[in-house]
Amino acid sequence: MLPEHHVLDDPCPVTDQILGEMYRAGAHGLNELIATVSPTARALLAVYCYRRAHLASIGLAIAATCEEDDLTSSGGNAGAMLFERSRKAPQRQLADAGTSNRRKITLSVGPLRTPIPEANKEEPPFSFLSSVRTRLWPKVEEQTPGSD
Repeated sequence: MLPEHHVLDDPCPVTDQILGEMYRAGAHGLNELIATVSPTARALLAVYCYRRAHLASIGLAIAATCEEDDLTSSGGNAGAMLFERSRKAPQRQLADAGTSNRRKITLSVGPLRTPIPEANKEEPPFSFLSSVRTRLWPKVEEQTPGSD
């Protein structure tokens, strides 16, 4: 039986600062940062990142720059599988490894609703209510006591 392996027990092969820079870097910046890491540490970092869901795309991009022997010695069968996946991954995915997979925001190009044209601009806005009021309650002339 294989010993139980906890992913959280693996130490990160690079400093937190470099890992944070890789996480925030774009495709070009990620390639520059990866180039500064030794091949052995790069393979360890690829396996480390790939085992974590939020860093998996970065791990795949790093694995694409590693040799198969380095990944296999660092990650065993998982490293060999990672090497195969990194070679089969679409190049666009590797280029966008530093960016998230969020949907893009789109903005409306036209009005959200069209205004209703008014029938007659000269009428006061409450003309309809005024006409209803006069039909329902016609004006009654007030009679003064001395007018009879």
